Amino acid sequence: MILHLIYILAFTLLAFLAIGNLIRNLLTLGADSQRHYAPRSYDPSRPMSSRTRVPHPELLDDNGKLINEPLLVMRSMTVEDAREQLDALYRSSPGGEPREEA
Repeated sequence: MILHLIYILAFTLLAFLAIGNLIRNLLTLGADSQRHYAPRSYDPSRPMSSRTRVPHPELLDDNGKLINEPLLVMRSMTVEDAREQLDALYRSSPGGEPREEA
């Protein structure tokens, strides 16, 4: 009976500690999300309008110009088409087995 009481008290204490830690983490996360960090190349002497944003390298072509086209084009395909392409990849791999035609 005493052992049951000790278990209940221990788990109650652990539950309170866990909930307190959860609340503390939520408050810290909320405070951190309200902060505004300056960029690394921040120069307070330069006005905001003269700062230029550098695009991500994947959005540039080989000449360094901005790409003005869709980056991902998907066409719909049937399950059979996908299976045929996967089979062809498997057959062309080094350990792939030739497909048996029946």
